[in-house]
Amino acid sequence: MSVAPPITGIREIFLHPGDFHFGDSQTRIVTLLGSCVSITVWHPRLLVGGMCHFMLPSRGVIPEGGTYDGRYGDEAMLLLMKKIWNMGANPSEFEAKVFGGANMFPMQCQREEMNVGERNIEMALVLLPRHEIQIKAKHIGGDGHRKLMLDIWSGDVWLKHQPITQTQKEPRW
Repeated sequence: MSVAPPITGIREIFLHPGDFHFGDSQTRIVTLLGSCVSITVWHPRLLVGGMCHFMLPSRGVIPEGGTYDGRYGDEAMLLLMKKIWNMGANPSEFEAKVFGGANMFPMQCQREEMNVGERNIEMALVLLPRHEIQIKAKHIGGDGHRKLMLDIWSGDVWLKHQPITQTQKEPRW
């Protein structure tokens, strides 16, 4: 069942790398991805949800007195979870979708541990089940850019994927 979008008053929030946002049914969240990963979470009854846009899977240790930093997957997820917990909502009632993690340099030989996109994907796929949130959809890996829009009034995510063309992959001498 799709919910009609609000007629007026839609807030469009653009996420930069390291940002996250959690909003209500009057909100659309937009971002652009390469090797970064975005996780969207949405509650179908409460019509609330959010998105994070992280650059790296983890920084390891949070400095003493430090706060969570949305540039890191594990901490970005905790920022989203904090919003869910503060509302008193059950995380298992949310639906998640995962996007991004592209290899932005497909012609360069990369050791697996150096493929940031792949490591970001792995982190997202571990974090969501850990928080008992079901993954409903994903568009991950590959190469190229993705433009992503989450309409919180319906939970719909709109995706435009632009793969890297063969000419872009060929080395330039």
